[in-house]
Amino acid sequence: MDTGLSAADATAVAGWDADAAVLLAEVAAQRRSRSVVELPRSLSASQLVRLHADPNGLARELARPMPRRPAPAARRGTRFHAWVESSFDQRPLLEPDDLPGASDADVVDDTDLALLQAAFARTPYAALQPTAVEAPFELVLAGRVVRGRIDAVYATGTGFEVVDWKTGNEAADPLQLAVYRLAWAEMNDLPVSAVSATFLYVRTGTVERPGDLPDRAALTAILTGGALAGLSS
Repeated sequence: MDTGLSAADATAVAGWDADAAVLLAEVAAQRRSRSVVELPRSLSASQLVRLHADPNGLARELARPMPRRPAPAARRGTRFHAWVESSFDQRPLLEPDDLPGASDADVVDDTDLALLQAAFARTPYAALQPTAVEAPFELVLAGRVVRGRIDAVYATGTGFEVVDWKTGNEAADPLQLAVYRLAWAEMNDLPVSAVSATFLYVRTGTVERPGDLPDRAALTAILTGGALAGLSS
């Protein structure tokens, strides 16, 4: 077949075709060799939320765990939580100045912490005595243990309210509250209907009570819906 190409051009085109074939073969091999990451038998509440929102992202983190320097927002939140614990005569896990990164140049400063403290004082929760602060829990779902801590729990006229403090402005995932609500209910032999759940965005004073939170069956489905077969990293 006459392509109209000179011998030199035909040789160059053949070389390009060969290179393309090699590249396509490499891509195909990479796709075939994608690793499957099994879910651990124990995971945090935040990992469960991540599994639902971004399973492949969680798989990459599990396959190649990398130490991450705490972000300023995380340090701010930890310092605020320590202050809340001490404010309600709960024994703090760490003093603010002892927290990792507290001496770093980019750590959220005491002025910002003071603003958060003042903002919290304007919320209705500042005048209430919590039943528990930083309450640890272990929740068994689909044969796996989900661990975490509930920021605060308050007694209500009909049961309890679990509250999660948010020191930033980013929207939170209600799935986190669903885990906390179920955990507190089962820890105290209560029906889930007796436990309400709330996000308090401390900086703005916004109180958010998401409706229709997932129940045990829905949370279990997150762990069994293909996850048990592994995650592609």
